[in-house]
Amino acid sequence: MFVGRRLVDALVAAGHDVTILNRGVTPVELPPGVAVLRADRTKPEQVAEALDGSEWDVVFDVSGFVMAAGGVDVEAFLDVFESRTGCYLYVSSIMAYDQGLLGIVPWREDMATNRSGPSSYGGFKAVVESALLARTTSGGLPGVVVRPAAIYGPHNNIYDMETAMWLRLAGRRPVLIPHSGLVTASYGHVDDLCDAMIALSRSANAVGQVFNVTTSAITVNRYVETLAAIVGVEPCVVEISDDTLAELPAAPFGHLFGRAHHAVLSTVKLQQALPQLQPRSFERGHEETYEWFLSMGWDRLDSPLADPVWHSSWDFAWEAQAADRVSASRRRLSTQTGATLQ
Repeated sequence: MFVGRRLVDALVAAGHDVTILNRGVTPVELPPGVAVLRADRTKPEQVAEALDGSEWDVVFDVSGFVMAAGGVDVEAFLDVFESRTGCYLYVSSIMAYDQGLLGIVPWREDMATNRSGPSSYGGFKAVVESALLARTTSGGLPGVVVRPAAIYGPHNNIYDMETAMWLRLAGRRPVLIPHSGLVTASYGHVDDLCDAMIALSRSANAVGQVFNVTTSAITVNRYVETLAAIVGVEPCVVEISDDTLAELPAAPFGHLFGRAHHAVLSTVKLQQALPQLQPRSFERGHEETYEWFLSMGWDRLDSPLADPVWHSSWDFAWEAQAADRVSASRRRLSTQTGATLQ
């Protein structure tokens, strides 16, 4: 729906013959000439039947996450591609790292991985990474792993990121910021991710390797300031103290603003492997994304968007209530302080 959609467009534009395999549940517009195979990836026998007798130069696995592939026999699934695939490129995640590394920056590809098990998002990613790289070592399935961080751009189906922020800013709504706005995360444009994936799939030196793929690492404060400048407004920032945040029943801000996403990826390895890549700056990437947002008419949305996979959206009414709670808390503190001073 997001990375896969942009990847197909990039591959077709480069002149490649492209086939997609999915369940056919979510409608999507495809470029002319793209072939379609139907199978449920959680059922390796269906995938094997759909791919029977075929060989592939490259397989890009962009849906290998627990919400779409949880419960699958990973080894049986990879068996289907053994000895018939020139390169199997797996899209992993920053969440495949050991989350105990929070606060240590930057994260490099040789650091510890997530051991929470295949039922969690990051744990599942780490399990598939390990299985694929083991097969690469044995010579049966040449694999490459990419670990993006926060991906943004056209068709982003995680709706509590830039889409919600554009609407907050344009509507002069409060922008609630926790932890003094110092949470820092790595952001990368979806098309830069796709360019890196295609280039890595062509590189013999990339086989058996893991690559962080992202660009700018910025604080929440810089994120809000940059997007506000693109919209052309002054943001209505409301800082939430940790004490007030602890009293709220739900976080009134995008998930990347929370301390659990305070992590920065090193991209030195990718830069050394693919020096020809010139990824967009954070500013340019979001300028392009805002143009797409306006072209879709999403600036006129009158209700939240919903995604059946990520369940990430916005609730501006709750954000306004939370902003009022913050203001009330500050008034109480000011009154108490004044009484003490008297």
